[in-house]
Amino acid sequence: MPKKVIITCAVTGGLHTPTMSPYLPITPDEIAEAAIGAAKAGAAIIHLHARDPESGRPKQDPDLFLQFLPRIKQATGAVLNITTGGGLGMTLEERLRPAHRAKPEVCSLNMGTMNFCAFELAGKYDSWKHDWEKPYLESTRDLIYANTYAMLETIMVEVGQAHGTRFEFECFDLSHLEAVRYFAAKGLIKPPFLIQGIFGVMGGMGATIENLIHFHGVAQRLFGSDMEFSAFAVGRRQMHFLTVAAILGGSVRVGLEDSVYIGRGELATSNAQQVQKIRRIVEELGLEVASPDEARARLSLKGGDRVDF
Repeated sequence: MPKKVIITCAVTGGLHTPTMSPYLPITPDEIAEAAIGAAKAGAAIIHLHARDPESGRPKQDPDLFLQFLPRIKQATGAVLNITTGGGLGMTLEERLRPAHRAKPEVCSLNMGTMNFCAFELAGKYDSWKHDWEKPYLESTRDLIYANTYAMLETIMVEVGQAHGTRFEFECFDLSHLEAVRYFAAKGLIKPPFLIQGIFGVMGGMGATIENLIHFHGVAQRLFGSDMEFSAFAVGRRQMHFLTVAAILGGSVRVGLEDSVYIGRGELATSNAQQVQKIRRIVEELGLEVASPDEARARLSLKGGDRVDF
């Protein structure tokens, strides 16, 4: 039987800005409500960032995370996944503060240094809600998003081994798969590996189905049955990519972090709306959606009773 599809929902992220959508969750209350709605719609994993409640700027303040993490945990059985990527330009120490405080079941882990470009978005809007938004996006023209091997090892040891946290390995390139393989061979990480292929970010793999199929084949060759495969594309090709990922036997990720749209030119009014759409597609393909506890078993997670929130 095909594996059940694990739906992850990334509810706010650190790239889209408030001007891009009035539905982007900003405050802790909005993030909690968005996450709870996504979980009720069928997301087994909720991927979480925090933002400054006044400006909407990405912010890795553990106190902000602790305003929504317990509420989501109490209202849902979902696996809560905390970013270690944070926002553009943050130091590693800043990026890891929420993970050290909360000790979650899962953290995201970007597997390589790269150009992470969003400067083209800065030219798409004539006016901005906040004065930080346009410079923030324009800065990516000359910004290196650092995830060196030394940084990756630090995260694996200080978050993974110290807290019993497992990782969503975010792979924007084939070389990032090789990084996962390297650290697995060193014994710093152990299977099953949640491999998340990310397509369409300028500076990473392009959002073509040919790239997705090739990436899946390389990941399958490197990790075989040790892998839980998932993939998504940012922007307008989101649902197209997720459908193919599910057909390939993988899992999927939706959310306003990845696309603020639900269809051509139509803003998504909630994260739950995107979860509902991909769940409908998955089920119409004859596949089943995994529950949070089924996701925990597949990913060998420590359980929600062993987190610090």
